[in-house]
Amino acid sequence: MINWDSAFGKNDIRGIYGKDVTEELFFFTSKAYIKYIMEQTDKQAKDIWVTVCMDARTHSPQLKDIIVKGVTSAGANIIDLGLAATPIGYYSEHADLKEITGENEVMGAMIVTASHNPSQYNGLKMTFNKKSMTEAQFQEVKKLAIEQSKESLLSHTFGKSVEHDIIPEYINELCTQFKSIGKGIKVVVDSANGTGGIVGPELYRRLGCNVIELYSNPDGRFPHHHPNPSDESTLDDIKKAVVENKADLGIAFDGDSDRIGVIDSKGNHLTGDKLLLIYALDVIERYRLTKTTPVVVSEVKCSQVLFDTINKSGGKAIMCKTGHGYIKAKMAETNAHLAGEMSGHIFFKDRYYGYDDAFYAGCRVIEIISKMRETNKDFDLTDMLKPFDAVYISDEVRLHCENELKKPVLEMFEKMVEDNKNMFGNKIQDIITLDGMRIVFDGGFALVRQSNTEPVFTLRFEATKQKDCEHYQEVMIQNLNKCIENCNKN
Repeated sequence: MINWDSAFGKNDIRGIYGKDVTEELFFFTSKAYIKYIMEQTDKQAKDIWVTVCMDARTHSPQLKDIIVKGVTSAGANIIDLGLAATPIGYYSEHADLKEITGENEVMGAMIVTASHNPSQYNGLKMTFNKKSMTEAQFQEVKKLAIEQSKESLLSHTFGKSVEHDIIPEYINELCTQFKSIGKGIKVVVDSANGTGGIVGPELYRRLGCNVIELYSNPDGRFPHHHPNPSDESTLDDIKKAVVENKADLGIAFDGDSDRIGVIDSKGNHLTGDKLLLIYALDVIERYRLTKTTPVVVSEVKCSQVLFDTINKSGGKAIMCKTGHGYIKAKMAETNAHLAGEMSGHIFFKDRYYGYDDAFYAGCRVIEIISKMRETNKDFDLTDMLKPFDAVYISDEVRLHCENELKKPVLEMFEKMVEDNKNMFGNKIQDIITLDGMRIVFDGGFALVRQSNTEPVFTLRFEATKQKDCEHYQEVMIQNLNKCIENCNKN
């Protein structure tokens, strides 16, 4: 029995392998994916080419292989990229693969990964027409997959399957853009035994960096630490290595290398909003002498300092829902140059393709250090983060809540706030509900939103005084727990 509802999320498939995520689910989903492309393009299956790649999880090979069977059994063709990072899968839609596909373009990519989730999880990301599939598109594929699973007749027309290593082409393209910008820069690279180790260290060495490697060997059991650079507890080793080796920075990848974590020269982790501000100020400076106002998209979890500083510096900041699908859609809608999330997803349309690529984001931060040191040999990344000194910001708080309870709990909490607007002790200036609740005060906010991928609420707090920041956190957690308890009783 296929568990369709638990496996299909808003922007991807994600779940425990063997329970939510199975070969059967992937087989029918891949057939449905081809049917969807046929319906959208009026192409025959024989003229459709897609790519597939996988992360380092122990069960990814069998899931990747069943995708190949599903696609080819639908009569379409597939390029098997093997073990490769998520941004490599995205890149395959932009690369020149005509030697394989003839006159046909690559129509999409299927990427077997559960990103930063624990080793027992797996999942699937899908793109179409050089864009991540939206929530609506995913639901359409889900509908077609359910229909496919009920059909008794299988196609007897099989497409082609071709294996291809695209990584050398990818590295060469980035080296052409960045040349030797890493000369004189020492960087520690922690690949967390994910897919980053087969690209990142080689790429940065070719740019001239002195690279110190941590955990480059892909191992889906993630034996050294969890592959999640937005979780501070996973960064102990890279922080220590940066300080001990007197490195200029550290770069950490998540399991599928679409998220980056950056450590400054003093061993401090730069949160996603701080990192995005560094990139944004660099992009704004590049457009300073033009008539273009750079647009930067970010999410509701980010500091108000980020949005205010971008706007004051000559850019235009736009707030968006959390999730790579939402971010990319908002980028397209606003013609944005740059976007980013707290989690370390960074999207460059400026000089790049617009998708989240941690390898490329690493190149850009190395480039910033190199450029700034031309005029200030003592430059450190934190020199660009002075605006954050004016506020106190909490770490991201993760409050457990079962998925089926998230919606009623949030509705109950909204009503609780509505009925008691003095709950937090400071006047509420605004409540932004585009993704959960961002309760805005003078000089701060309290945020609660549902995680798209895990059974938790994510919470974040900011204030000009530390005691206010801590108070917002205490009040929100206390009242959310009451709501969770009440919903459990019902």
